Parts: sequence; structure tokens; C-alpha cells
Amino acid sequence: MTQKTALIWFRQDLRISDNPALFHALKDGYHIIPIYVLDDENAGEWRIGGASRWWLHQSLQALNESLDHNLIFRTGKADEILPKLLEETKASAIYWNRCYEPWRIGRDINIKTDFEKHNITIKTFNASLLWEPWEVLKDDGTPYKVFTPFYRKGCLKTEPREPLETPGTIHYAEHSGDKGKLDNLELMPHISWYSKMDSFWEKGESGAHKRLQDFLENGLKGYKEDRNRPDMENVSRLSPYLHHGEISPHQVWHISKSYAVTNGIPEKDIDHFASELGWREFSYYLLYHFPNITWENLRKKFDAFPWDENRSNDLKRWEKGQTGIPIVDAGMRQLYETGWMHNRVRMIVASLLVKNLLIHWRQGEQWFWDTLVDADLASNAASWQWVAGSGADAAPYFRIFNPVTQGEKFDPNGDYVRQYVPELENFDTKYIHNPWDSPNPPANYPAPIVDLKESRERALKALESTKQNT
Repeated sequence: MTQKTALIWFRQDLRISDNPALFHALKDGYHIIPIYVLDDENAGEWRIGGASRWWLHQSLQALNESLDHNLIFRTGKADEILPKLLEETKASAIYWNRCYEPWRIGRDINIKTDFEKHNITIKTFNASLLWEPWEVLKDDGTPYKVFTPFYRKGCLKTEPREPLETPGTIHYAEHSGDKGKLDNLELMPHISWYSKMDSFWEKGESGAHKRLQDFLENGLKGYKEDRNRPDMENVSRLSPYLHHGEISPHQVWHISKSYAVTNGIPEKDIDHFASELGWREFSYYLLYHFPNITWENLRKKFDAFPWDENRSNDLKRWEKGQTGIPIVDAGMRQLYETGWMHNRVRMIVASLLVKNLLIHWRQGEQWFWDTLVDADLASNAASWQWVAGSGADAAPYFRIFNPVTQGEKFDPNGDYVRQYVPELENFDTKYIHNPWDSPNPPANYPAPIVDLKESRERALKALESTKQNT
């Protein structure tokens, strides 16, 4: 009997459990050949950033071990590499899980069309979203632009599917193709700036499930209120695992819901955590329906906004955590050290950049793209536009975060600031978030990059100018 062989094209689904492409290929009776293609050439300006490349290397290494070292590695254009692999391996089918970035959608359509002409069996699945973007629409068939009706009236009409079973046995196909090497992808940086990041994370599918379990046991209770506290542990830190597909949102949804019921977690906490998964869905939804949001204002009146083009030095100070504003510097240094930043602090640092400094949100988006281990095109673009006021369901532009009052409210003892800004480690708690007001300001910490009150007024005047031009 001829052995049925299928390629399993891993992308942002670097796991064995709840992997629809893998599950269904095995269920359909195929012996499989797992492959990964680093397709920077088709990605163009959205080639994977530095921190994410570092994470991806570790994740692929863990996945390859789970696949008994059968993973094939390639780098180049997927639409050129996949036909060659099909020929080399004599596979008659290819299975993959869908991605939703605009450049991937276009590329995948072309690949699928070409393969179908050559009678190659192609099956694709949803592995990374709870609901498909085209399934959630308003009654008139148009997409939502506001989160609450999208989530409450759209998404929650249908319960997300249960996670699929982990394959008991994986049958690998024999082939004469070259497997290649992970190191050939050249994902690891050439300098050791990632050493601190390495100690902060446990990568791979097992690391993802350990992170989820730790959050459920130590962070889910009290989540609704305390998720805003960067000095506390009530956040999941699951975003990089979800982005790289080391755990699925279906697993997170159902495991956390089950845990909450079994352990008496307050309904407000689990519901709010589920809604945060909903915000992730909303970002992908916006990217799918409005693919230009990665670079263009969704709200066109912001095309006339007078951004300050002459603040390159201020941009560098912001990037390096040298703004002289403690909670902002703590956040930017946390980002550089760990590849991640607390979500409340992300909003604070973004607000300072786009409103107090009038630096275009694209500049912040690009820095986050290169430095976040969870650099997700959908969430990154949608979140920056939310803070800027130019996106869907955006914060009103006049909502300008005051980093001092934000720090006093969400890091009341200054523990978060002290952790990442050692210059202020022994500073008076009364002035930890506004050291410039202290009778004895620190000599080894910079003065504020901008006057917060004056820059707020300037930002509001800039907003008025957009109204005059619309």
C-alpha cells in the first residue's frame, strides 16, 4: 500500500497540542513531514523584529524536539520553497493553519491557487483565533469598529471550540530531502543583549502551559483590579506564547474558565480575563478588515495632525528609558531587559510619546516591533492607534495619561520604578514618581524630557488644528 504523505507547514502555531493542521492530517491517515519556512522576503518591512527572532529560535528548537527532530528548516520565499519541498519529498498534500497578516493572506492565496492547479490536496484551519474575522459582522454585514458590541453581540454568540486532543502517535514519512538546520535561519542576535531576557522566560509549549498555570494559581484572583498594577503579579504574560502559537487561545479560554469554576474565582475576574482575549481578537479583526492600519490612520482626520518631525533626540531618550519620568523609564527599561512591558505601562509610555512629545505613533510602533518578544502586527498597530486616538474604539485624543498620577495610582510604593530604575532605588517614596519636585532631586537621574502640563496643552492645540482641517 502506498504511503500517504503530507507536509505540515508550521507558522505561528509552534505546538503539538490543539494544532488543527497536525491533528487533521494524522486523522486523515497521512504520514507527515513537518516544515518551517522563515519568509522574510515576502514580509518586506514587517520582517520579524530582533527580540521576536530570538524567541522564535528557542521556540523552534523546542518544537523540533517535540517532533523527534523531524522538522525541516528553510529560509526564503515560501511560494518558491514549498513546491520544491513537495517535489523532494513526494508529498501529495499540504496542511497549514491560517495567518491573518495582509502580506501572509496574499501570499497564501497565491500558493493555494498554484497547488490546486497541480492537484495537490490543501487543507487550512483556524488555530490562532477564537472566532474567524469574517464570521463576526453587524446585522448590515459591515465590520464592527467598537470593541464592546464586537465582543458582546458578535463573538459571544458562539462559544469557542474545545481544544483538540494531543496526538498520541505521530507517523513521520520517510524522505530524502535535506532537513536543513535551525542555525541556518540566523535568528539569534550577534550580541548578548538578550542574556537578561533568557532568564526571564521559559520558551516552548511546555513553558507556555507552565506560565498559564502559574497565572491561574497566583494571578487570576483579583485580576479585574490588580491587572493594572505593574508592581503586582496579576497579569498572565501569555502574549508571546500566544503570538508564536506555543499555546492556543482556545486552550487559554477553556482551561482558565474551568479553573475559575473549580477554584471559586470571582466571576468578574475570569470574565475580564476572557475579555482581554477578546481584545486580542479585536486587533486581528481590525487588521483583517482594515489592513492598512499598520501604517495609516484609521480615522482620516488624523492625517492632518501636526506631528513634530524634529524630535529625534527625544525619541532616542524615550527608547533608552532616559526621559527623566520614572514610570516611563521603568517601562522602557523593562522592555529592553525582558522583551516585554506591562500593559498599563505600555499605555503610559505611548501616551507620552505621541501626545506630550508629538512624535508620530509609527515611530513607537516600529520600536515595539523590534524590541517586544510578543511583537504582534495586529495588536501593535491597533494599540498604538488606540492611544494616539486615530484608531477604532480609540481613547479620545484629549485623554492624555499623566505619568505622575498614573504612577502614584498603580505603583503606589514605587516598587516597579525601583526595580528598573536603580538610580531611584533609595529615593523618597513621596517623590518617587516626580523626583524633580523633591527638595533634593537625584543628581544621577536626568531632568524631565518635557514639562507635562505645557506639553499637554500643546497636544490639545494640535488636536484642534485637525478639526479645522476636516
